Amino acid sequence: MLLVFLFALAFAGPLLSPWSWDETDFAAFRQGPTSQHWCGTTQSGRDVFALTLRGTQKSLLIGLCVAIVSTGLAAVVGTVAGFAGGWPDRALMWGVDLLLVLPSFLVLAVLAPRLGGSWPVLVPLLAAFLWMVTARVVRAMTISLREREYVLAARFLGVGAPRTIVRHILPQLASLLVVDASLNVSVAIIAESGLSYLGFGVRPPDVSLGTVIADGRSTATTYPWPFGFAAGLLVLIVLAVNLLGDGLRDVLDPESGRGRW
Repeated sequence: MLLVFLFALAFAGPLLSPWSWDETDFAAFRQGPTSQHWCGTTQSGRDVFALTLRGTQKSLLIGLCVAIVSTGLAAVVGTVAGFAGGWPDRALMWGVDLLLVLPSFLVLAVLAPRLGGSWPVLVPLLAAFLWMVTARVVRAMTISLREREYVLAARFLGVGAPRTIVRHILPQLASLLVVDASLNVSVAIIAESGLSYLGFGVRPPDVSLGTVIADGRSTATTYPWPFGFAAGLLVLIVLAVNLLGDGLRDVLDPESGRGRW
């Protein structure tokens, strides 16, 4: 419910605001909350409410896209490596090990500004460093599942490897992948906000929660509205997504003490 509320606030809230995120009120610089500016204005006269919701939209969009791409990549690499075995398994796991030892944040900080820092650029960059651990888990589970009777029966009947993976392996991994995707949303949002806060992520004139927090950090103690509103939304989003992931794990994991299945 909290996550649904945050999504509704991010995408429907700007329609209720009398100000657009890119408008400037030259009569209200660094103003507190009023009937015109519900959460005050920034030092450049922009409406904090509209600006922060625009940043929330961008952060949520990046988080969802990164989670889908990274989880999908982990599912493909893990199942192919575990099912095929042999040299494909060794080659894919060598690539996974190589990516695991790379300093991901430094690589992102170097590449993102050079590629423009827009959200279509950030999505594949962030997703490229979030799938490796899950791919290893998927591989280990696939190695176990490929010896099950129904998988062996499908192979003896001449069913191809891609169809066997799609029809018999991936359904058994669905609970893991759903939980992983939900948790990757919060990881991606935190990573994007951190990059944007340091100036390596979303670039002006566009905004994200990280850029709004960075703009308000210098006046966080004397004029807390821009910093506090954006930081509060970031905490609520991460909290809601993590709670959703924990709940899905409890429901979908048959070994969980609170599982229903």
